[in-house]
Amino acid sequence: MTTSISDTTIQHHLDTQGLICPEPVMMLHRTIRKAESGEVVEILATDPATTRDIPNFCRHLGHELLNQEVIAENVSLRSDPEEITIASDDDGPTSATLYRYLVKKKSA
Repeated sequence: MTTSISDTTIQHHLDTQGLICPEPVMMLHRTIRKAESGEVVEILATDPATTRDIPNFCRHLGHELLNQEVIAENVSLRSDPEEITIASDDDGPTSATLYRYLVKKKSA
């Protein structure tokens, strides 16, 4: 049976853009614990490690990965030009790939 992603109702949204491992998965874990059985969590992430970590999280804990996709390339990681930075911040990446995941909490 195939579920249409466009018909999926999303109850929880997680924006983990700019965060790196393990933060996106830790935030997902916290949200899944609070969610009701069968609810769907949408995760937006820029950490490439999530392409491995989120599917593994679902597999190990029994949740369903409904969708995993790249929705944008070269997304700016510097959203606020007035933000205070230190010299070493300039050495990091300024853009990334934006990933989107839909995770359905397992039934109790």
